[in-house]
Amino acid sequence: MRSVKIYPEAWPLHTPFVIARGSRTETGVVVVELEQDGVKGIGEATPYPRYGESEASVLAQIASLQSQLEEGMSREALQLALPAGAARNAIDSALWHLAAQQRGEDLWQMTQQLAPEQMITAQTISIDMPEAMASSALALWQNGARLLKIKMDDHFITERLMAIRAAVPEATLIVDANESWHGEGLAARCQLLADLGIAMLEQPLPADQDEALANFIHPLPICADESCHTRESLPALRGRYEMINIKLDKTGGLTEALALADAAQAAGFGLMLGCMLCTSRAIRAALPLATRATWADLDGPTWLAVDAEPALRFTSGVLHLTPASAAG
Repeated sequence: MRSVKIYPEAWPLHTPFVIARGSRTETGVVVVELEQDGVKGIGEATPYPRYGESEASVLAQIASLQSQLEEGMSREALQLALPAGAARNAIDSALWHLAAQQRGEDLWQMTQQLAPEQMITAQTISIDMPEAMASSALALWQNGARLLKIKMDDHFITERLMAIRAAVPEATLIVDANESWHGEGLAARCQLLADLGIAMLEQPLPADQDEALANFIHPLPICADESCHTRESLPALRGRYEMINIKLDKTGGLTEALALADAAQAAGFGLMLGCMLCTSRAIRAALPLATRATWADLDGPTWLAVDAEPALRFTSGVLHLTPASAAG
């Protein structure tokens, strides 16, 4: 028999995080702990209101499977028992971690991936006035960050991007509109981004309106985030997006994320690996996908006032990995 613990946590941020949907000063996560024969596995997920999730709904979904988990539910059975989303991710991550601990391996070894000593991760610039965003970009650049992800809404697009590009002319910039743009004028905005040397645009349109992306040749790659959750999303993305953003909270864990990555690459999509606002526990669960991605956006823990232990080590724009930190 396994013992199962399910509980919520709240993690304050050191700085407000502002995107097109609003501002946050803390992030709430749901944690699953599984213990079997003295070995413990832990998983974490971030409920996301955009996908109809709340802390209460995720806790209830997990609790509905408590008896099956105690009796030894497998990752394969879990895929059939819950839909993709945060609840399944918390359990799936805990099952992966438990299996790794039981085998004396880390997730890199279990997935036959070679862990790098470090990896570049995007550092996010949240929405503010143009001068403030440019100042944030310059500070990150001066501290060593080379890949910057710019959050954007539907206002001051030209002013913000021109100010940032002027402040960091050599930085690699990607833009995330979080579904806040519209089909009208999109081609001109994409051309503006291309002219400013923006490397990639993430989810400019609402997920149910992205058919407009099929109507023009993109002058820069466009990445699906809210439009892509699992392998079932891929057929509708062809001809609209060049990349997909994989997040474990969308796929429902590493099990489906690995399958999605395989299917997406086979279909010709590039990969981005992303995260929600989360602790190092959630980032560690996704790491086996990092070396397959063109872009990694794993800075969620860097927004926390205090991280969960054992914490991964970040410097500005870089995630440093050792065997101990990779294994958790």
